[in-house]
Amino acid sequence: MPKSWTEKLNVKKEPKVVKLQEAFSDIPADSLMLVATPKLVDDYMKQVPKGHLVDMKTLRKDLASDFHADNSCPLSTAIFVRVAAEAAFEQYKLGKNLSEITPFWRVIAPGSKMAARLTFGEDFLKEQIKAEMA
Repeated sequence: MPKSWTEKLNVKKEPKVVKLQEAFSDIPADSLMLVATPKLVDDYMKQVPKGHLVDMKTLRKDLASDFHADNSCPLSTAIFVRVAAEAAFEQYKLGKNLSEITPFWRVIAPGSKMAARLTFGEDFLKEQIKAEMA
């Protein structure tokens, strides 16, 4: 049986910083790149204040600075944002209040590639953003 999103979120992993031998995505060669964890990304998203939106580039830079790295891996960070969002939505479906789940709508932009991949669609994102920005 496949793991639930919540199980994927709570996997025991440690963040690591690697020195890039060559450029990767938007990170130049010889940079220090953080490979975060699902839980680390989830914890970051929980800190985004109500009524604020944070883009992925800012999230990646903020996480990296905590580990004295130049940037965070764009691929793994995006995967971990999705894991955190899907796990939060699982908890919401199980009856948790919005105030008890990770506010992933403050990080995932409607219309983005990531939003299109969410198993529950983009409408929930749009509703939460609209409610917080009103």
